[in-house]
Amino acid sequence: MAAKVAVIGAGPGGYVAAVRAAQLGAEVTVIEQDKVGGTCLNRGCIPSKIMITTAELLEKFHQAGEFGLRLEGKVFPDMQRLMARKEKVIQDQAKGILQLLDHHKIRYLRGKGIIEKQGLAVAQLEDGNNLEVPWDSLILAPGTQPFDFPAFPRDGEQVLSSDDALCLQEVPESIMILGGGVIGCEFAFLLSALGSRVSVVEALDRMLPLPSVDEDCSKVIQREMKKRKIQFMVKRTAQSVERSGGKLRVTIGPSPFIPDLGEREKQPLVVEVDKVLVCIGRRPCTQNMGLESIGVTLDPRGWIVADERMQTGVPGVYAVGDVLGPSKVMLAHVASMEGAVAAENAAGSGRSMDYGIVPGAIFTMPEVANVGLTEAQAREQGFPVRSDTVLFRTMGKAQVTGEIAGEAKIVSDAGTGRILGVHMVGARAADLIAEGTLALKMQCTVKDLAETIHAHPTLAEVMQEASLKAMDMSLHG
Repeated sequence: MAAKVAVIGAGPGGYVAAVRAAQLGAEVTVIEQDKVGGTCLNRGCIPSKIMITTAELLEKFHQAGEFGLRLEGKVFPDMQRLMARKEKVIQDQAKGILQLLDHHKIRYLRGKGIIEKQGLAVAQLEDGNNLEVPWDSLILAPGTQPFDFPAFPRDGEQVLSSDDALCLQEVPESIMILGGGVIGCEFAFLLSALGSRVSVVEALDRMLPLPSVDEDCSKVIQREMKKRKIQFMVKRTAQSVERSGGKLRVTIGPSPFIPDLGEREKQPLVVEVDKVLVCIGRRPCTQNMGLESIGVTLDPRGWIVADERMQTGVPGVYAVGDVLGPSKVMLAHVASMEGAVAAENAAGSGRSMDYGIVPGAIFTMPEVANVGLTEAQAREQGFPVRSDTVLFRTMGKAQVTGEIAGEAKIVSDAGTGRILGVHMVGARAADLIAEGTLALKMQCTVKDLAETIHAHPTLAEVMQEASLKAMDMSLHG
């Protein structure tokens, strides 16, 4: 067991690594330059879901008449109170993390972590002092920050990053989002629900163009965007911005990533908006932390290279979380598991990450969730594929709540019935995907799910109905 473990970064990867190492008997020091909780707590998962929760509640108010309620007057978002609630929730969560570190007798240092040499780091503290931190094992979890788009220089007022958008003091009348990935689509629904006129520009051929997201889920999300009058432009990129009379005039051109564009798609467009939100990715926070002093390998884009045991090329040095880049999986819950794996391996275990069974959750309206192989991926891998889809509207609970949009798809092996992937778009899909994740982990068949009693009326019944359909025994779907 490594007697002394130093962790640089206290996000969902770093603080979990620290706790696990302490549980295993190590003397642990955590160095964090910013705030505990990392991007997830302070500028990502938690604040965005706080805002999305308010947006969903506002939508429910607008639908009150359908549920037998009469409202006198209108309901408007109060951004100042929303921001105050956001800050309170973040502070409460941060306090909980600090108490967790204290409970496990983990030393927490607020400052920048610098690697001096093998076995020694230095914490440059906020008060200007430097404190040496010796280590037997080092776990790197410095995280990422929004990627800058040179053609759209961020000013925090009109050209925004996702960090800026989480601190809005007023709802913009109109906003263009550059990037139709997870962050871009979440903000599109959120801001539209709050009252903005939203447009989204995506260089690829669909919204949510991630390999892990089934194309049918993208189709449902695009349909829901149209219902909400969210304009989306695929196969296009934003080329330049011009300020004019307090507005932004954005020139949209053809995507360089799509061959054989039609004549209409090649024509440039100019769109005038109040604000632009840039959501085109993130970059690693690996600069000026002394990685070169011990020979930690970075790939050409600056991401730390680590294997599935979270081990870098340097003995005793591990890396976890988003700083590993897209070659792994950049999700908070993955970072936490990586942190646990790194800590256990620092203690002498031989544990490896399993990236094949990672649930994804996208908090659009409705939500999108996935685990395992898409239909296309399963075919590419040579499986005899069967794909069965059930609409949420066939579920009694969906009708009760009025959340009927969406579908659940089970991808299975046609010969054995083994579940290969589960893909959902619909109300509470991010919660429902847990059953699919366990099913893949336990190598369940559709028969296993079909014979599992699901409570009624619940949205979870959609999983049972989809598995019954996969056995040609559909009841309602």
